This record gives sequence, structure tokens and C-alpha cells, in this order.
Amino acid sequence: MANWMDVTRLWRGLSTELLDTALRIKLLRRWALAQGERQLLQKYVVENREGLPAKVQEMRCRALVNLLHSVDRALCDGRIAPQVRRSIIKEFIGGLLIGGAERTQGFRERHGFDPPAFLTVSPTKRCNLRCKGCYAASSAGESATLEFPVFQRILKEKREAWGSHFTVISGGEPLMYRSEGKNLYDVLEANPDQYFMMYTNGTLIDRETARRLAQLGNLTPAISVEGWERETDERRGRGVFARIQRAMDHLRACGVPFGISVTATRQNAELILSEPFLDYYFEQQGAIYGWIFQYMPIGRSYSVDLMVSADQRAWMLEQELRMINERHRFLVDFWNGGILSVGCISAGRPGGYFYIDWNGNIAPCVFFPYTLANVYELYRQGGSLSSLLEQEFFQAIRRWQDGYLGGSERLGNLFRPCPIRDHYRFAHRLVSSQGAQPMDEHAAAALADPEYRRRMMEYDRRIAEVLDPLWRREVYPEGEQSHGDPRTLVRTSQGTRLHRRERAVAALSTANQGEDRMRSGKHKVR
Repeated sequence: MANWMDVTRLWRGLSTELLDTALRIKLLRRWALAQGERQLLQKYVVENREGLPAKVQEMRCRALVNLLHSVDRALCDGRIAPQVRRSIIKEFIGGLLIGGAERTQGFRERHGFDPPAFLTVSPTKRCNLRCKGCYAASSAGESATLEFPVFQRILKEKREAWGSHFTVISGGEPLMYRSEGKNLYDVLEANPDQYFMMYTNGTLIDRETARRLAQLGNLTPAISVEGWERETDERRGRGVFARIQRAMDHLRACGVPFGISVTATRQNAELILSEPFLDYYFEQQGAIYGWIFQYMPIGRSYSVDLMVSADQRAWMLEQELRMINERHRFLVDFWNGGILSVGCISAGRPGGYFYIDWNGNIAPCVFFPYTLANVYELYRQGGSLSSLLEQEFFQAIRRWQDGYLGGSERLGNLFRPCPIRDHYRFAHRLVSSQGAQPMDEHAAAALADPEYRRRMMEYDRRIAEVLDPLWRREVYPEGEQSHGDPRTLVRTSQGTRLHRRERAVAALSTANQGEDRMRSGKHKVR
């Protein structure tokens, strides 16, 4: 057990107001940050109850420490409004990051396994843009909308049954959600005990919208960008880039923390991981986090040719690892970054999620558009979200996930963890054998197209050829082929043998000195 004060126990013992006051004091915030780092180190690197390779746990720890430092920078710069701070303290940290085992204990006792940690819900297909290659094939003319009472029931059930206080909202454009006289603000107001992240094109965020989000406090927007003005406007429409910049100005001015969401394609992969691009959004515009979604050929006008090539993906991985280790940014690639989540998190995996769209269709993942269940029908039959986890379609995916994580065998390559994008042969066979239904005509066309299937499987073969050597180099630098052991000794580049904890402490200390040096310069905003 750690001999320092248990920050988790302290966090629970103090009121939100007192914690808010304390975190505005630099000395106390630095202390809390140091305790958070130590607890992450203890959990992932020293204890390593999951038995994962040492390098995997060190990368996971570093990424989460980067998230802590991103939030700390925002607090230090005064970029977070009071109600937003309190919601982050109570719902995001207290409801998501702390005390997970206790919140899920009841579910675990009833079902024998842990529940998902969150859901992704797309409550409307409507969107004010018509972007090329949109996975949802959204447009302004679409009317499909999840009914407000059903939306509310979903949010209440996952909170009560799973202890889940985090929800991702996608679309369509979530700010266009309307049902029975209610809109997105009504959803946020009715669920103050949940923290939301919204994927948005950003064009509807004016000063009044930013003020309202600051008052409610429980949502962070992840704004979609494609590159600079030319790349963004080419895919999303003329003038969109300028509107996004104004949206970020409004969010900063009102104290709403935001991030960026970037779709990586064969056309922009090098640009979106360039230093000028990332410096602009993280340092000048003040983004706290960033998500990279490698283009998946589904949705409107899908094209396998738009996927990043195998060589581009390897280059992206090298850059992403450097960003995490040297630039200390919370920047996560949902495909290359499988280490952070320890593989695929779809199909309701413990700690993972599943997806519900505007029609109530339920799928393993946003990017796995095949379904065997609908939430309206589920509720009419007296079922629950938890009962979906027993569905064979979902169970088969979770068995594949478990097998990929190795069990008693070798751990699969977490740089290519996706069952539909990196292992399409499995996904196609599963959908066909289970009789899962396509969620739109584009998914149906892809499933029936033998050339699409051939090219996806060829892509997967090439990805394995390129990424497997990188996996061995990064995770097993000394040829280790077993799962981790907290007592394993690791040789450093200088030839010194250090225990894992000593090595990780030294790495975190060096990184944090860099953070302090970066903080000495004034944060720039455009």
C-alpha cells in the first residue's frame, strides 16, 4: 500500500465547494497533481493487477498523467468557469475517475462481470453541414431523432445500473437535437450528475451557446477539424474553418474546456500530426485534449482509398508516441492508441461502451454499423440495457477481445486492436453468421461488396506486416514475450538495471520538470 495520503479518500471526504476552493490555490493544486500522478503510477506500473507488459503500463500511465496536466494547465490559466470546475470535480473526477470498483460492485455481484463505463448516443441525424465521407450520412434534411423520454431513460438506467456518470454525444450535430419541445440544454440540465463530451462541427457555437454551456457546466465540446482552412473547408464546406475559430474564441471567453476531433485520411495524415498544427490548437487555441479518428470506410460515399496507408499509419504511431512522451499532450488515436484502453472497448466490454443511434438501433461501436437490437423494442418487451450484454452478437465480440488480450497466451498487438478495421475477416464472418442488420444502406452495400471485403482484408494484412515489428520494438525491447510482472527488472538505455517503479518515477519526474518549464511561459491565445 502507498504510504502517502490516499487522495481518493480525501476527495470523497470533502465537499465540492471546498475542493473547488482548494484547487484554485496553486500550492494545493500542485500537491493534488503530485498525488494523482503517484496513484496512477501505483495502479498501473507498480501493482499492475492486469499483468500487462511493463511498457504498456508505462505508456498508459504517461497518457493519463498528460490528461491531469492538461486540466491543471487550464485551471492555472483561469480558462475554466466556476460551474464547469465544480462539475469536473464532482462528476468527471468523482464520478468517473475515482471509486469505480465501489460504483460497479452491485452490478458485478449480480452479473459476475463489470459493466460498461459509458455509452455513446447520437440523438439526432440532423446536421447543418453535409461533409464528404460522413460516417452518419447526416444532413439538414434528416429528421430521425431519439425521443426525449427514451433518451432520459437511457441516461438514468446506465447511471443507476452501472454507476456510469459519463456519456458521449455524437450525431448528426447534437446542437440540432429537438424532441417534444426539448433540446440538448434540457438533457444537460436534467442530468447534472453526469458529465458529457459532445462531438460537434462547432459552427453553431456562438457566444450565447458558450455562456449556456458554462452555466450548465457538465459538457465539453470536441470540435471537428480536418487541418487548416483549405482542408477543413474542402471537406466540410466554405467558411467552416473561420466559424470553428470563432467558436473556440467564444468557449475560451466563457470558460468552457474543449478539445479537437480530427479525422485522419490518406490526404491529411502528415498535416494533422505536424508541430505547427498541434501547437496551434493546443498552445494557441487552448484545446485540452485531442482525439484522432482514422477514416473508416463507412457512411456517405465511403472509399477504401481514403484510409491512411500502412506506412502512414506507422509514421502516425511514431509521431503519436513522441507527442505523448515528449510533448506531454493528451492526444489519443482510437486505432493506434489501443494501449490506453487495452484493446477494443466496444460491445459493452467491462469499462467500455456500446452505441445507440437516432432510431434507437444499438450497435457494438459507432464504426461497427450493424445491429440486432433496438432500444424502443427492448423497452417495449420489458428489457434493459444490461440485458443487451447477454446478446450473443455482443458476447462474440467480447470473446474475441478476450482472446486478443491473450489470456494465458501472447498479448495481441494493441497498435491494431479494432475488430472491424484491423481484423475485417472476423467482423464480416460475425455479422454474416449472426444475421446482424446494416444500420443504413451504406453499411449494407459494404457488407455485400466482395471487392470491399477483399481490399479491407488486404489492408489488414499489410497493417500487420508494418505494425507488428513496431509493437515488438516498443513493448518488448528486450525480447520479453510474456505478460508483465510488477517485480520484473528493466534495463535502461544506459545499461542501468532499475525496478519498474524506479524507472517510471524517474520518467515522470523528468516529464514534469518539462511541464514546469513550459508553464513558465505565458499561455498564448489567438
